[in-house]
Amino acid sequence: MIIDNIEIEFVKIKLTRPYTIAYKTTSSINNIFIKIILNNGIVGLGSSNVSKYVVGLDTKQSYENAINFKNELIGKNISYFLHNIDIIEKEFNKDPGSKAAYNIALYDAFCKSLNISLGSFLGRIIPELPTSITVGIKDINETIEEINEYYSSGFRYIKIKLGDKINYDIERIIKINEKFGSKIKIRIDANQGWSVDNTIKFFNKIKDVELIEQPISVDDTNKLLDLPEKIKEIIALDESLVNYGNAIKYSQKNYGKIFNIKLMKCGGITSGRKIANIALLNNIDLMWGCNDESIISISAALNTALSFSNTKYLDLDGSLDLAKDLVSGGFNLKNGVMKPLNKPGLGVELI
Repeated sequence: MIIDNIEIEFVKIKLTRPYTIAYKTTSSINNIFIKIILNNGIVGLGSSNVSKYVVGLDTKQSYENAINFKNELIGKNISYFLHNIDIIEKEFNKDPGSKAAYNIALYDAFCKSLNISLGSFLGRIIPELPTSITVGIKDINETIEEINEYYSSGFRYIKIKLGDKINYDIERIIKINEKFGSKIKIRIDANQGWSVDNTIKFFNKIKDVELIEQPISVDDTNKLLDLPEKIKEIIALDESLVNYGNAIKYSQKNYGKIFNIKLMKCGGITSGRKIANIALLNNIDLMWGCNDESIISISAALNTALSFSNTKYLDLDGSLDLAKDLVSGGFNLKNGVMKPLNKPGLGVELI
C-alpha cells in the first residue's frame, strides 16, 4: 500500500471553558490536522498543538513546515513503517509539532493497513486508568464550584493550577480539602510559578496531594536537587522534560520521581516511548499529559501510556473543552476512567 496523498489543515478551535495558568490565559487553540491517504483508500490521521513557551515554536510554524515536507512521503510504501518513521524523526528534529502530527498519522495508517488497533501494536498492558481533569487559576469559590461540577460527572482526580501567589495557593488547597476531604485526589501544577522555598513551604502546609508538577522555572531545574527527598518523591517534571536528552539527564540524578510525557513536547509516539523506556529503566513513574488537543492525539497518548507498566498517572483531558473536533471515538470515558476503543488504528472516525 502506497501513500497516495497527504492533506494538511490548520484549524483554530475555541474552548468552551477558557482557563488561566501561571503565565497565560487561553480561550482558543490552533491545531494541525494531517491525513495520510493510501492508494487503497485507508486514511491515517494525525494532529498536534504545541506551546511556543515550552518548545520554542508555535503551531503555525509547524503547519508551514508540515506543508513544505509532505511531498517527501508521497509515494512511500506504508509497509516500510520504521523507515518512514525515521524520515520524520530526522526531518523534524527541532519541530515537535510537525513530527507529532506526521508520526501519529503514520502509526494510524500502518495499524489500519494491518487491521489492528494501536493498542495491540504497541502492546497494551494496562486496560484502563482514570484521568485527572484540570481547574485553572481561579478564586476559591469558583474553584470549588468547578470541582463540584467535575465530581458530579464522575471525576475523582482533580489537577489544580497554582503558581500565582504562594499564600493564596495554600489557602485554595486548604479550602478544597475542607470541602471534599478524601472524596477526591488532588494533583498540583504550579507551571514554574514557585521558588524552591515556596515549594517546601507548600509541601509542609499541604501534605495530602498526589503530586506537584513543575514547581520551579525550567531555568532553575537544577535547584530541584536541593529539595528534600520526601518532596522529590512527588515532583513531576514537565516543561523541563521536553526530549530524550532531557530524560537521560534527569534520570541520572533524582530531580523528581515522576516524568510527565506529552506527545506535543517530544514529537509523537516514537519519541514518547523512548522517554518512557528511560524512565522504566531508572524506576521513574510516568504521568502522561497533554495540551488542549484533538481526540486524535489524545488517543495516541492514551494508547502509548497504557503500554508501559510504570504509567501511574493520566492527565489526558485536553479534548474535553474543545468547541469542535474533526473526529469522534478513540476512547470511552466513564466516571473519569479512560479506556481505548478496540478498533483499527487510533479508533477515531472523521465527523
